[in-house]
Order: sequence, then structure tokens, then C-alpha cells
Amino acid sequence: MSALLELRQVSKSFSTVQVLKDVDFHVDAGRVVALAGENGAGKSTLMKIITGIYSRDSGTMHYKGEEVRFTTARQAIDAGIAMIHQELNLLPELSVGENIFLGREPTDASGRILWGAIEKESRHWLTHLKQQIDPNAKLGTLSIAQQQMVEIARALTMNAEIIIMDEPTDALTDVETQILFDVVDQLRAQGKGMVFISHRLGEIFQMCDDVAVLRDGSMVHQGPVSEIDEADLIRHMVGRDLSDQYPYVKAEPKATALEVRGLKAKGIKEVSFTAQAGEVVGFAGLVGAGRTELAKAIYGANPAKAGEILIDGEVCHINTPLEGVKAGIGYVTEDRKLEGLIQMHGLRQNMALTGLRLFSNKMGMLDKKAERAKVGEYINAFSIKTHGVDAIVSQLSGGNQQKVSIAKSLVPRPRILILDEPTRGVDVGAKREIYTLINKLKAEGLCILLMSSDMPELLGISDRILVLSAGKMTGAFDREDADQESIMHCIVAGLKD
Repeated sequence: MSALLELRQVSKSFSTVQVLKDVDFHVDAGRVVALAGENGAGKSTLMKIITGIYSRDSGTMHYKGEEVRFTTARQAIDAGIAMIHQELNLLPELSVGENIFLGREPTDASGRILWGAIEKESRHWLTHLKQQIDPNAKLGTLSIAQQQMVEIARALTMNAEIIIMDEPTDALTDVETQILFDVVDQLRAQGKGMVFISHRLGEIFQMCDDVAVLRDGSMVHQGPVSEIDEADLIRHMVGRDLSDQYPYVKAEPKATALEVRGLKAKGIKEVSFTAQAGEVVGFAGLVGAGRTELAKAIYGANPAKAGEILIDGEVCHINTPLEGVKAGIGYVTEDRKLEGLIQMHGLRQNMALTGLRLFSNKMGMLDKKAERAKVGEYINAFSIKTHGVDAIVSQLSGGNQQKVSIAKSLVPRPRILILDEPTRGVDVGAKREIYTLINKLKAEGLCILLMSSDMPELLGISDRILVLSAGKMTGAFDREDADQESIMHCIVAGLKD
């Protein structure tokens, strides 16, 4: 059977850096191909060539048996190739329906937009995804998970022959993920060809037919999922064995660094807890449980309505992120694109943004030499793949952007570090690097709060786990007592109250 889509010997370079090297890749009708690889391996670049965003330097691409060269994303869409992006490409000020049909609005003979048709079709596809979302609602009022489902609905309306899904489950709950898997099964039965990019290896084995692995810009493997196991897949991705996925180091907690007393804020109902210097406190909960709201309330981005925050035993009044930084709190947001980084600025400007006072002399002048030196240290320490300190952040892979976001929070040398989904969209090798960094920071005496929807991650890295459900604290576990079943019991119990 001939491939629906086939790339032969495709190469791509940016300046002097070769990102793709003679890549062969194919997608067959009625099959789901997982595209795996570490951050910076070239996955996004390969997909952007397929979808017309980038042009290839050499090689050929065949679609439905004919050689094609798309020079714009519109050409690829019109040909029947759709992509669900990891970084949401939606406009928050427009309605849900307007986003779903953006650039493809149905019109009558006189060119007037058929708003009724937009609402009807949007409602149909959202219902197909089991979402109770009003097509007329402003997109910006929805949660990130709901916005991801809108992005998926947008792709489905295109009736594409090839559908590329870049980390589509990152922001989804388990229930929503299963809904997506059911939709993928339907599309497979209809003969669609799909590319599924995911750092969650379990999803690859659960729903994909084939797997292709990029490493350092080269395609090192493509074949049926049934002929490979997880250990082999990791070896292909990183070029080495990865024996310990969660490298835990026993905590040596010191004095109480943070105490939260009766904190109330948007999405938070009178939460109290303590956290010590030199430990990792994990926070478990479903989407909407209040983890991000709690993180932002402590940091000053979600104004508290009641309660107290004590740092090193002293009450701190934190009402803005600037006050949070001055109090010694670092915060890594779950949404690096909208809240964490300035996409069109360079690494140096982004990393140094929270620590400008550290690089300023008595006259208020910026010491750019010191700034570049510090940024260079973090680039090396985090193994960030880039061509220099002034590289534009938007040109980095998702995982490398996440490393920049974490480095940015560490520049002011915080005593308390809040990590909200720190490994979202990060490959298995880079995850281990982040876990190792967390252990290093813990050993240096930082108090770390880890908000994560990845249960194995929480169980593998945390010293203690606190459970949030519907904005309330519903459970607390020491590391040796924590398991997934007990944590889920606390989550469900909180939903019943």
C-alpha cells in the first residue's frame, strides 16, 4: 500500500545549524504514526515543512502520490492537511465559533458571513467531543483544557486527510483524553492518516500503530509499535539507556520556609499548609482543583481575599508578582507562551527579566556583560539547545522554552520555588534533567512546591503530597504512604462535599 504522505531525504538548516538531515518519513491511510524524540530533535521543524510553514532545503514530499511543495500554511490546509498545535493558535478575544472557523468563515453569495452556520457547526463538533461549550462564549473565558478541545474541534471541521496532533493531551483531563482517543479511533476507521506527537510514552503504545523517532535531526527508526518496547523507544530517542526515570534524593528538611494560613482567593477556599526548606511538596488534583490558583495566590498574581502567608516565620503582604519576587518566591507558570515568556524577545532578555536589579549598577545602568555571563551559565547548566544568548525564544522547541522559563525564575535566587506543570511538553530525557535539577535545588535548601497533573511524577519526585479538590485541601501524604488510589480517593471525596 502506497503512503498517503511520504517525505524522502528532507533536510533543513537555519543559518549554520542543520536541524533536519536527510529525513525519510511516511504516513499511511488509516494509521496513527507517533513522532517521538527529545526536545530539539527536529519534530516541530519537520511538521512545519509538511504544513507549509517552512520550506525544505532539499528532498521531496509526496501527498496522495504526487510531489508537492507547500509555500504557505493555507496551501496545506486547502490540500487537506490540518495541525493541532501544542501552543494554542487561538484568539482569546474572539468567540469560540469565530476561532473554530477563523479564516474559513462560511458566506452567502454576497459575501456576508453566515453566523448561524458557524454556531450550528461549532456546536455539532463540540458536542461530538462531549463538550458543553457555548460557541458564542469568548474563548478567553475558557480553561486551557477547554481551549485545547476547541483547537481539536477546529481541526475536525477541516475534514482533513492528514491530521497532525502536537501534544494534544497536555492540558486535558483523563476523561477528555479518552474522548480524544475515541475520536482518533473514528478517524482511523475513516481512513485518515494521523501524526501523534507526545512525550507521554504510554499514550504512544496505547493509541498509535507506528512510531518514528527523530534524534538530532536524523530519523533513526520508523516501524510498527508492536515491534518495539518502551526501553527500546527511549534508547532510540536519547541514544542511551535511561535506567531511572524519577531520580529521587531523600530530603533533609530544615526550618519551615513557607506557611500558608487560611488562604482564600479566586478558586481557593481557606487553604492551610507548611513547607520546609530542603523539601519538595507536591500538589495533586484534577484540572480545576485550584492548584494554579493557589500557586498564583502565593506568588501575588491571584490577589488573596483572606488569610496569611509567612516566609521564614514573618508575615508577608504579597499582592503583586513583583512583591512575590522581592519576598523570595520564584514561579514557573503552566502557560509559558502567554504568561511565562516574551516570545519575540531573546533568551537573554527573558532570563534576565526577573533579576534586572542584579545586573544594574548604582547608576541604574545595565551591566550587559554580567547579564550575558549569567544567562550563558544557565544555558550550559540546562543544556538548552540554541545558537546563542540572543536567540529568539519563539524559535526554540517547546522543551527548550520550558527550560528558559525555569531558568528565568531562578535568576533572582529565590528561597521558595513554585513549579506549575514544569515538565509539560518536555521529552523523557529533558524531564530527567529537570528532576535532577529539582534534587540539586532541594539539596541547596530551596523550598519547592510542585503542581502537577502527572501522578507518577508527583509520586516519584515529591517528599510529601497534598491533595486539592474543588479549591479545598482534602488530603496529605508522606512519600512512603502515598499511592495513586489513596490520592484519587481524596480527590473524589472533595468533589462530593
